[in-house]
Amino acid sequence: MKGFLSETEVTIDAKGRFLLPISIKKKLPEVETNSFVLARGFEKNLVLYPAYVWQQTIQLKLDSLNDFTNEVRMFKKLFLNGATELEMDSAGRILLTKSLLEYAGISKEVILFAEGGKIEIWDKIAYQQIFENIDDNELSNLANKLLGGTTNTTV
Repeated sequence: MKGFLSETEVTIDAKGRFLLPISIKKKLPEVETNSFVLARGFEKNLVLYPAYVWQQTIQLKLDSLNDFTNEVRMFKKLFLNGATELEMDSAGRILLTKSLLEYAGISKEVILFAEGGKIEIWDKIAYQQIFENIDDNELSNLANKLLGGTTNTTV
């Protein structure tokens, strides 16, 4: 699979469905195009993982954690709260669960921020506010902190 990289505005219909854009569908392997896992994001958003990405990365990491510690059990409860397996319908729509829509404050207009192996689903206004609240130096400071020590000089 090629990694995702896009930012697309879509509309949630009255039943809680949205149409997965063709640009994202093209990056899914043909054998896995219909199965997804929907979970809470770390911010007030949702994250949609192709099922094979969930199994190969997230689930493997979760399974490797020590369930004998309170911290691990609490993390799993919080992270997996409301997580669900989904299937894309024949029209290319994905039905989001009501409880997760409410958690993320998503109503009608959403932004799909697709990066790497996941698709973040944001309420359009909440997503726009992220960028309104960042000062002019924030990107530069983050880049220096997170990428400044790398050996790759082609940025």
